[in-house]
Amino acid sequence: MLIHSAKFVGSYTDYKNCPSDSRPEFAFIGRSNVGKSSLINSLCNNQKLANVSSTPGKTQLINYYLINNKWYLVDLPGYGWAKVSKDKKKQWEAMIKNYLLYRHQLTCVFCLVDSNLPPQEIDINFINWLGTNGIPLVIIFTKADKNSKNKIGTNIAKIKTELLKTWEELPAYFMTSSKTHQGREDILRLISDTLQSLNSPGLNK
Repeated sequence: MLIHSAKFVGSYTDYKNCPSDSRPEFAFIGRSNVGKSSLINSLCNNQKLANVSSTPGKTQLINYYLINNKWYLVDLPGYGWAKVSKDKKKQWEAMIKNYLLYRHQLTCVFCLVDSNLPPQEIDINFINWLGTNGIPLVIIFTKADKNSKNKIGTNIAKIKTELLKTWEELPAYFMTSSKTHQGREDILRLISDTLQSLNSPGLNK
């Protein structure tokens, strides 16, 4: 898939107020500071599309980007916030979960996991929650350029072992690097294949 256009549409606090058309939505989410904005910019070939910050919790709203006038890339706030109040945390949790559970245009969730870290309980729990609720997902291991292949391979093997305690069959997953663009074509190909399999009016607009 070639990205011809990527346009910021708007930011929302409630899934009910998000764009009302039927275009498919592909949502990106992960633990705070996992490299989500950098990956989105890499996918869209636009380093200024999503705001990149070293401060965890920078994305605080549901952000919509219209891609090729055919589908929405949805940038969700991260989970595992380090420096927010309990009230703000509850507010974000409700906003994210309501979107994931009730947004009927949602086609797939890309859950980002830092490949440089051993299994993190918060990641495992969130992926298990998605699976329990029947939400289609793909795991994206980020920052593949930050460590040796052996170290990253060991981390991923441990994460897969943890997930297999709950999952009979693991979700699809990709290795990515926003710096080298590793995995970019794999993700875009999956989105393209998914779009082709859908009989959505949004694809004909």
